[in-house]
Amino acid sequence: MKTNKILLGGLTGGGALFLLGWVIYGIILMDFATANYNQCMNRPMQEMVWWSLILSNLALGFLISTIFSWSGTTGLMAGAKVGGTIGILLSLSMDLSFYSMTTMYKDLSVMFVDIIVYTVYLAIAGAVVGWVMGMGKK
Repeated sequence: MKTNKILLGGLTGGGALFLLGWVIYGIILMDFATANYNQCMNRPMQEMVWWSLILSNLALGFLISTIFSWSGTTGLMAGAKVGGTIGILLSLSMDLSFYSMTTMYKDLSVMFVDIIVYTVYLAIAGAVVGWVMGMGKK
């Protein structure tokens, strides 16, 4: 795949991840997170470091886009499947690590909710990236 497809996929993926993160974690799950995560590690909303959050989403968007380029993944469904696979493996790795070394989660069930939510989050972002990277394909 051409470099411009990777760039377009990465930028679109980063934007989708940012918006999805805001909707899923910032609106839908805000009360759940407040009740079930150790809040002493979180910054107050007015102290968030926005440039870092944006770069984090872009980096993940480019990771997904690069993996899709290497594997030839295009289209909504293929993107969702590969994105979901990346999501479950990445969230298992991160969440199990956090659970083992921190008091981030109040109990084990909260960790499993996060794994499911993150898998869906990356499946949706993967669908967007796959769709964008498949545009114009004959």
